[in-house]
Amino acid sequence: MAEISATSFPSSSSSSALALRSSPTASLRCQNVACPKTTSSFQELSVRRSQLVGNALATGNFPATRACKNQAIRAVLSSDGQAADPKGAGLRGKLKKVVLAYSGGLDTSVIVPWLKENYGCEVVCFTADVGQGIKELDGLEQKAKASGASQLVVKDLTEEFVKDYIFPCLRAGAIYERKYLLGTSMARPVIAKAMVDVAAEVGADAVAHGCTGKGNDQAIITWTVRFELTFFSLNPELKVVAPWREWEIQGREDAIEYAKKHNVPVPVTKKSIYSRDRNLWHLSHEGDILEDPANEPKKDMYMMSVDPEDAPDQPEYIEIGIESGLPVSFNGKALSPATLLSELNAIGGKHGIGRIDMVENRLVGMKSRGVYETPGGTILFAAVQELESLTLDRESIQVKDSLALKYAEMVYAGRWFDPLKESMDAFMEKLTEKTTGSVTLKLYKGSVSVTGRKSPNSLYRQDISSFEGSEIYNQADAAGFIRLYGLPMRVRAMLEKGI
Repeated sequence: MAEISATSFPSSSSSSALALRSSPTASLRCQNVACPKTTSSFQELSVRRSQLVGNALATGNFPATRACKNQAIRAVLSSDGQAADPKGAGLRGKLKKVVLAYSGGLDTSVIVPWLKENYGCEVVCFTADVGQGIKELDGLEQKAKASGASQLVVKDLTEEFVKDYIFPCLRAGAIYERKYLLGTSMARPVIAKAMVDVAAEVGADAVAHGCTGKGNDQAIITWTVRFELTFFSLNPELKVVAPWREWEIQGREDAIEYAKKHNVPVPVTKKSIYSRDRNLWHLSHEGDILEDPANEPKKDMYMMSVDPEDAPDQPEYIEIGIESGLPVSFNGKALSPATLLSELNAIGGKHGIGRIDMVENRLVGMKSRGVYETPGGTILFAAVQELESLTLDRESIQVKDSLALKYAEMVYAGRWFDPLKESMDAFMEKLTEKTTGSVTLKLYKGSVSVTGRKSPNSLYRQDISSFEGSEIYNQADAAGFIRLYGLPMRVRAMLEKGI
């Protein structure tokens, strides 16, 4: 169940802001922060650490209402708050209310006053927890208020993210360009869907995202496409505002100057030398020395996994239970999707599992070098694919693998809600409905080895496959099969030799 809190702030400004949150260590980039579920399952989530779990609540000095089954939580401005002047247009036109993907960092903090100044609108800030870490949600209420936000909404969507986005990709076997397990690619549509849902709840006529500034422009284009294709698919009537395409702010110093001019406190954070993106599935690293593909990553760069050389000297065995192609248990204990992944992240990270260093082809055609940590995901891919070796026949595996390439390409390109991708989901669900059983894995110093697999629907028959005699398989039958199977090659050879 998604959890949500909504906070409204007294303000003399004419905007309210909806917050989308991600890693503060990332430099001028799109962040994993906002993602809602359907309004029928919204629950309140407080911004403060101590309030992330529990009953729905609203914080701040303002009247608020609690959601019914089919109604989202909504907070209203306190009596001294002011809404945007409905008659006042901004420098670039007039919008009524904008839902902003808000991180609390410098970039999205200055977007709030920029939207108000340029579109004369109320801004609603939105933040979603997709597993990027509890610390990244701390202090958002104060930051949003200081930036001129009138409303802050935070939603916990970790379970939805894993169940409805990660697991379908896992079942499909989607891996981009042989290595990338699509961590950032899967997070973007759940965030964008959340923004569309919130826009409907608060009556917004536009959404804005924080893909900003300088840095890896090709990456920014890729992230932007993923956001905006989802907006187009789910609500084509929403106007999309991408400040980085419109404003004159060219970098961090310009953003700081703009913030000071509009009395927005500049967030004081240690600027990372890497551009990072984190969620429950993975952590990505780009920039600095990684921009030269000949450079080895520094040992202290990694955050989710230990160096395989420093991993325990003894292997650890684990068992993953799977039903209809999706993982459901760990060492015999049934767990929710997000809890299962969290536990595997911890155990996989301890053994140095899931480090990937690759040069990938971006959506716009240029190449980019990135390093990814996906400990739990690497374990799950190994388990699911291994069980399929028992439950799927040769033709099914070949067709599934061929479609997985296209599936991964579409997810990478932001086409999550494309009819073709949704049709492939239906195919994958049907094909793997008998993929039920368990797989035993050995984790040791960065490697995942399969040591056993079993399924009640196994197509493997020991009585047929055994080297011992079998009533079903007769060795003499092979002669006729080989003659017929090799007939095309034999005819071609006869032609070439004039026989």
